[in-house]
Amino acid sequence: MTDGANTATGGKPERISEAEYAVMESLWTRSPLTAAEVCEQVCQSRDWSLATVKTLLSRLVTKQAIATEPDGRRFLYRPVLERTDYLGGESRRLVDRLFGGRAAPLFAHLAEQEALTDADLAEIEILLKELRK
Repeated sequence: MTDGANTATGGKPERISEAEYAVMESLWTRSPLTAAEVCEQVCQSRDWSLATVKTLLSRLVTKQAIATEPDGRRFLYRPVLERTDYLGGESRRLVDRLFGGRAAPLFAHLAEQEALTDADLAEIEILLKELRK
């Protein structure tokens, strides 16, 4: 995270719940948005109300993942936490927690579970070639 790190957690951003992640996805796609605009994107598919979205937005502000700015009688929300920073941190936590900090066993596990398609394997091969340059 480039800024907005929560000092209550030693400078590390607090974890984002699955519900909060849905709100973040809408803000990463387009921002700034009002609470009503976020609700337009996520409420129907998740059977949420505007009040639920406002609660999630409030939590994300507290976690310093998003910022608000007044816009008349409403607030606009925008992400402070960049999507790539969030994904990088979550990926690192997953590899650390489940695979002892090593990525190779993760790929081996995915291959053993047949979770990788031929297209995935081709893409990984290209990435590996690029990394070796």
